[in-house]
Amino acid sequence: MTERNHIQVREEQANRYASREEFSTIFSERLNELYQLSFLLTRGPAKAGRCLVSGFEDCVTGNRAFREWARSWAKRTIVQNAIRELKPRPIHSTSPLPEIILSQIGPLWSGPGEHFVMDAVLGLENFERFVFVLSVLEHYSEHDCGLLLGCSASEIREARGRALEQLMDPSQADLLQNQPFMQEKK
Repeated sequence: MTERNHIQVREEQANRYASREEFSTIFSERLNELYQLSFLLTRGPAKAGRCLVSGFEDCVTGNRAFREWARSWAKRTIVQNAIRELKPRPIHSTSPLPEIILSQIGPLWSGPGEHFVMDAVLGLENFERFVFVLSVLEHYSEHDCGLLLGCSASEIREARGRALEQLMDPSQADLLQNQPFMQEKK
């Protein structure tokens, strides 16, 4: 292969990956969405800000990501930083898990845009909150959630069930009816 061909191949490979500028654009254009994800995971403005800034730094200085995956990669770095910050771990419960399916989370969604109440999610324990946000709101698979959180798919299912059970608890009804709606359901 000639030197010119080598240069062309390197340029083509470089064009497949998101640049620093592209990540800067993603973080600029989607700042509210990315901050909200960080806030839901960390439950605090200071921690959320640290995770957001660390996520940005990781994206522009860290491993390269394919251009098509840049937005997902930005979210993933925030998730990973939140996990490092809080170290959520499963709670091993001996109580039987209720048979709850995702279609039963209707009371959490309301209005024309189908929004969820942020305060209800923030009231969850760390591990259950991470599982709910990742698996229900961000649509991560049980397998991916398990890999990120260092646990099994069955622990993810159990935690999601506990989260849904708590979110469906009738004692949460006042909270659900009296709180402003914060984020659009995907």
